[in-house]
Amino acid sequence: MSDITSPPKRRNSAGLRRDLELLEALGTQEAISSQGLGVVRLAEISNRDKGQVSRTLSTLADAGLVARDPVSLAYRLGHQLYALAARTAEAQLVHVAMPFLRRVVSATHETTHLCVLRGDSVLTLTSELSEHAFRGLGWEGVSTSIWRTSAGRVLVSTWSDEELSQMLEANGGDAIVSSPAPQIGTATRGDSVPASNLKVTDAESLIREIELIRSRGYATVDEEFEIGVVGVSAPVYDFRGNLVAALNVSAPKARLGGHLDEAGTFVARVAREFSAALASPSK
Repeated sequence: MSDITSPPKRRNSAGLRRDLELLEALGTQEAISSQGLGVVRLAEISNRDKGQVSRTLSTLADAGLVARDPVSLAYRLGHQLYALAARTAEAQLVHVAMPFLRRVVSATHETTHLCVLRGDSVLTLTSELSEHAFRGLGWEGVSTSIWRTSAGRVLVSTWSDEELSQMLEANGGDAIVSSPAPQIGTATRGDSVPASNLKVTDAESLIREIELIRSRGYATVDEEFEIGVVGVSAPVYDFRGNLVAALNVSAPKARLGGHLDEAGTFVARVAREFSAALASPSK
């Protein structure tokens, strides 16, 4: 019996390339405008046998990388591919954000958050904590209301009036916090906030608030999300000029309440510099 062991099998890079060819084909304008491509068309594009293409697509579908329309039987890019891409983009966003978050904390001495839209909620990607004992803890990964938060209002500030009205109609009754979060100090969060505190109560007031955000470049909340807590947020744009995140500062009203506009102006300036670091066109 020979002592010579067989070398490890090499990864089938040719097979991976063929899989990627199909994914790239499903990302073309033809596939997008047609809402997917069938096996025959994908076989033509890839110059492969229909049976091979069909088997490959079935494997990719099992992994969530493609999805098949049950009526047209056409394939399109799947949810898992978008989820992976989103996580990659968000990781890069957090990486670029950190020096800007630290700069805001250094200047304001308050906790700063980087927030994005995720579905119908605002998601906190990361936070930079202040040195104060009273500070926001555990907000990473927590989803909150769009219309009751300064970050949420900033994140929808490029939406049309119709889109804003539809969002409020669909989500106006949702929970203020849609995933678990710890209590912050003695603040009271959510439905116990009196209606008299709210600047936004209907579509008309939401649209009016969004117009104000657009004109001054930042949003404020004053005890609308939590009793005793105020906040400011400003928009962050990517290299395509798309609004991709909000830079947020939240703090006890006793510390920041008398300086909201000053803080908003400063955060907006840092958010513009953050946008420039993402190669955003001038806003």
